[in-house]
Amino acid sequence: MDRTANDKLRGYRNKHDHRSMKDRRSREGDELRKDKLSRQDKEGEGREVDSKSQKQSTLQENNLNADVSNWGRSGGVYIPPFKLARMMKEVQDKSSVEYQRLTWDALRKSINGLVNKVNATNIKNIIPELFGENLIRGRGLFCRSCMKSQMASPGFTDVFAALVAVVNTKFPEVGELLLRRIVLQFKRAYKRNDKHQLLAAVKFIAHLVNQQVAHEIIALELLALTLENPTDDSIEVAVGFVKECGSILQDLSPKGLHGIFERFRGILHEGEIDKRVQFLIEGLFAIRKAKFQGHPAVRPELDLVEQEDQLTHEISLEEKIDPEITLDIFKPDPQFLESEKRYEELKKTILGEESEDEAGSDAASEDEDEDEDEDEEEDDENDDEEEDEQQMKIKDETETNLVNLRRTIYLTIMSSIDFEEAGHKLLKIKLEPGQEMELCIMLLECCSQERTYLRYYGLLGQRFCMINKVYQENFEKCFVQQYSMIHRLETNKLRNVAKFFAHLLGTFALPWHVLAYIRLTEEDTTSSSRIFIKILFQELSEHLGIRLLNEKLSDPSMQDSFESIFPKDNPKNTRFSINFFTSIGLGGITENLREYLKNMPRLIMQQQKPVSESESESESDESDDDEPKRSSGSESESESEQSSSSESDSDRDERERRRKKRRRR
Repeated sequence: MDRTANDKLRGYRNKHDHRSMKDRRSREGDELRKDKLSRQDKEGEGREVDSKSQKQSTLQENNLNADVSNWGRSGGVYIPPFKLARMMKEVQDKSSVEYQRLTWDALRKSINGLVNKVNATNIKNIIPELFGENLIRGRGLFCRSCMKSQMASPGFTDVFAALVAVVNTKFPEVGELLLRRIVLQFKRAYKRNDKHQLLAAVKFIAHLVNQQVAHEIIALELLALTLENPTDDSIEVAVGFVKECGSILQDLSPKGLHGIFERFRGILHEGEIDKRVQFLIEGLFAIRKAKFQGHPAVRPELDLVEQEDQLTHEISLEEKIDPEITLDIFKPDPQFLESEKRYEELKKTILGEESEDEAGSDAASEDEDEDEDEDEEEDDENDDEEEDEQQMKIKDETETNLVNLRRTIYLTIMSSIDFEEAGHKLLKIKLEPGQEMELCIMLLECCSQERTYLRYYGLLGQRFCMINKVYQENFEKCFVQQYSMIHRLETNKLRNVAKFFAHLLGTFALPWHVLAYIRLTEEDTTSSSRIFIKILFQELSEHLGIRLLNEKLSDPSMQDSFESIFPKDNPKNTRFSINFFTSIGLGGITENLREYLKNMPRLIMQQQKPVSESESESESDESDDDEPKRSSGSESESESEQSSSSESDSDRDERERRRKKRRRR
């Protein structure tokens, strides 16, 4: 017991000593602080002046830091274009930082927009618009936009490379900056083993080599680096690179390309790679044997730069590269107006606006000289020509308005919750006369694209048919058009289209006389059209019921429209129609047709009887007409008989006389 009590006492003493040490240290620290404060108070006015200068310097540093932080921002909150233009007009001081920031945001947005919408067909139209922007000030923005767009869509790499090649002819520093950044991106991706980014960078470099923006040395260095320590991924990257730019390397550096293929052959002989990669290398050798057919260096529509006009940049993978990231960030320019004026002059020389203006002024002066010498008759002719030119209107035949209308209709249909909301929104769209058909086509197209039929489309089509008769007529045309091209549709699309029209017919939104376009015979139908008719009538029987459907089909006023579906012209076609509807489970609607087929022999006999009676009557009439002819003929015959009989009697008398004479002798 004494031992444990001593241990407890010892522990209490240790805790108490620890607390006392803490208190002592805190007291000493307080005393030191007080001494420092007293020393600072004794220093005097000199010290105060120094502290003020230090405060000013710290404030300046804080302001600089704030400016730098603002440089990295892209403008803060999104500003609509019209509001941005209004703000730029309201700024009176064109050299102020605010105006420079607004122009910077506008430049960034326009460059991004132009780069994002460029493709092989419109690149010739995009290039003048791109040169219209200040590419010297926004060269960093242009390079960043090209790299991001190429990363997002590698399939358009050759288009971006062609765009860079054209810009490089006028602004070589832009092409060099982009090449440096792409090479740096390749090196970083290679170190990080980022295959996706590596493939994109390699493809961009390959097409820049094809456009001769980059020298072929960088291509050989890149291949040597990837094949130095070969792995499956590095070999795959190298194979893709050679496919892209092997055609031009074969022309510019055949020995270097031969060395690369020898390295590929050595990797195949080693056999340490995956079979998939071996097949890639073998395919590459086959492409080389075919002289890279199917893998041209530059497509004809992207060959926009003459070889002597292109500037080629030599960059090595081993040298240090400065990406100049600060060019992507806004910085105020003290000589902003002067630089803008210089670029305007440069833009005129690039786009040829000066030459056009000069040509226009020369033409105007020549016209004035000619007008002085010309007579009044020629003046009148010129006036007539000018009036004709003013009356000439330019029509847009690219159908951009139609495409935009279809896009609007599609987005409205797909974004609506129910058919009522969709109908309300679609009715708000201003359609020109004749464009109602586009709405019907888009509605039917959206319905056919679904995996399964949605009643939403049928209700929407029913609503439009009920609202306006124009839509009803257009849906009739769509029915005829779809049935005529039904063999082109897949089974899923065919089912959706049939159910859509069955809904319109079942709700009586579409008149039933459209069924007259269907001719149900073995010769006039195909497998696709039979499936369409089957689904159509099965859906109608589900909507209406077999009794109501039979009543509708047996309506006397509609028999002309249903003659093609229930043919009575030929027993063969009648039997085919009966067998078809019986096979799909709708034999109940063919009762009238069965009775007609059953009574067909009797009807034929009945039809033949009046024909025979008419024939007999015609024969009797003919006999009555022939009687006087026969009487006259008989009289003539009797006369001839009498004459012939008299002649025969005279002959007989002569013969008898001759016989008597012979006997006497």
